[in-house]
Parts: sequence; C-alpha cells; structure tokens
Amino acid sequence: MSIAEAAEKDLRQLLAIPANYKVLFLQGGASSQFTMVPMNLLRGKGVADYLVTGSWSKKAVAEAKRYCDVKVVADTGKTKFTTVPAAGELNFSKNAAYVHYTPNETIEGVEFPYIPDTGDIPLVADMSSNLLSRPLDVSKFGLIYAGAQKNIGPSGLTVVIVREDLIGQALPVTPAMFDYKLHMENDSMYNTPPTYAWYIAGLVFKNLLAKGGLTAMAKTNESKAGKLYQAIDASGYYKNPVAKECRSWMNVPFTLPREELDEVFLKEAKKAGLVTLKGHRSVGGMRASIYNAMPEAGVQALIDFMAGFQQRNK
Repeated sequence: MSIAEAAEKDLRQLLAIPANYKVLFLQGGASSQFTMVPMNLLRGKGVADYLVTGSWSKKAVAEAKRYCDVKVVADTGKTKFTTVPAAGELNFSKNAAYVHYTPNETIEGVEFPYIPDTGDIPLVADMSSNLLSRPLDVSKFGLIYAGAQKNIGPSGLTVVIVREDLIGQALPVTPAMFDYKLHMENDSMYNTPPTYAWYIAGLVFKNLLAKGGLTAMAKTNESKAGKLYQAIDASGYYKNPVAKECRSWMNVPFTLPREELDEVFLKEAKKAGLVTLKGHRSVGGMRASIYNAMPEAGVQALIDFMAGFQQRNK
C-alpha cells in the first residue's frame, strides 16, 4: 500500500496533476482503454469524435464503433500518416461525448505539435508512447491513458488520469473490471494489481524527479531527436517521410536508398550492438524508438553507425 501511495504521489508531482483528477493504475494495456473510454465516457450520448493519424488511432476507432456512432473528424491516411491535421481544420460535433486522439503514433513516427482545443468537450488522449517525455498541462484533458511499457515501466500496467466528474456513468453493460468508478473506489485494487510493474513504475517516477523532472527530460528528448533527424536530413542517403513540423520525439522512422540494403543494415547494426531497428511491416525501412530510457550516447552510437554504413554502401 505504501508503494502504491508513493507512486501516485510522485506521478502527481511530475505531471502537476490537479486535485480533481483521479489516477488509476490498471491492467489490460492501452488496447483495453479503447473499450473502457466509450463505455465510461459516453454518459448517455451516442456520438464520439476521433482523429485518425496512424495505426493506433485506427484501432481505437474500430473498437469505439461497437458502442457509439464514431465521427472521424480528421483522417491523414491519404498522406500515409506522415502529417497531422492543422488545428484550424478541426470541426468537432456539438453533441460529441468526447474527442479522442493519439498524440504520438509509434509506427508512423508522427506527433501532434499542439493540443487540440475542444472547448467544453472532454479531450481524451492515448499517451502510451509520449507520457512523461516532457511537461504536460493535464487540465486540458478529460482523460489521459498510457500503457506503461514506453516511458513508465514494464508492460502489464496502464496509467489512467481522469477528471473526477467524468466517472460514474458507465454503460449498463460495462463489466465490473471496465468501470472506472469501481477502480476509483478501490484504489485500483479491486482485484490483485500488477504489483511488480507498479513497484518499478514508482522507482521510475522517483528517478525522473531526481533528474530534474519533466522539464529536464524534455530537454534531453528534444536533443536526442534533433540530432538524429539532423543526421538523416543532412546525409543525402537516409530519408524520413514525416513532415518536419510533426516529427515524433519518440519514434524516428527512416528509409535507405535501396530496399535490398535493409537486411544488410540490420545485420551490421546488430553486430554493433544496435538492435530492434526494423521498421513496422506496414511502413518498412527502419525505426529508432528513443524513449526516455535511451541515453544520448545510444542515439549518437546510431548516428555514427549510420554514417559508417553510408560510406560502405554508397
């Protein structure tokens, strides 16, 4: 109990979470939240707005359609998810129960450079891949959820930060384990929680506070991503397909001049101690995921390897 209480206290400090927001430590990953969000936040309404900017937001839409009429406010599929919609282009439904978006798409490497202004409509964000990478104004959101396995801790834990007034009106068919109110009333311990993942998350929160909090983390993350994008752009060899204004700090996809070089690159990279660089099959090429735990030295090692590979394989 003391470990759980300390973890929540430290997370609240890191994100400056307002007192009228509840913090839940749940199971089921972000994929379960695709269901839990509409089950809990529709609150008698039949419409929810979604922004589609990549693979994960597409999955969220598919699940929400089971429970309500989904209005896709924006879909950047025509650009192969290499952009995000401009803020001024977003027109939300007046009767929407909430607006859902994915600030950072891990597979495509595209990230929103702004927080959508939804007025009085609760804004819901899947921040599985960028929560704790920089400071965040939690008060602009109705609900934030994040699978732990990027910047928080081991897989198996999901953090949900939800405004208190949005809790307590779940659909009648909602299973007990999918009801935010039940978890809130039981301090996220209605059943046995993922104790070890919760414990490790607490250590991560303390470590981030000791390093200077999220302001310090943002400085490091921006530097890491900036160096890698600069190396890609200046190479005349590697290419990143994402529009510069919405490139992800966390996930950097890039392609080589010829597809037949991909396997050679991966094989040589592995020998150099650089692993899991293969891009998602839907995108191809390479993808460097540079979450909080990746040090600047690791990014520099990748940049140096890429430069050497280019010289050897012109």
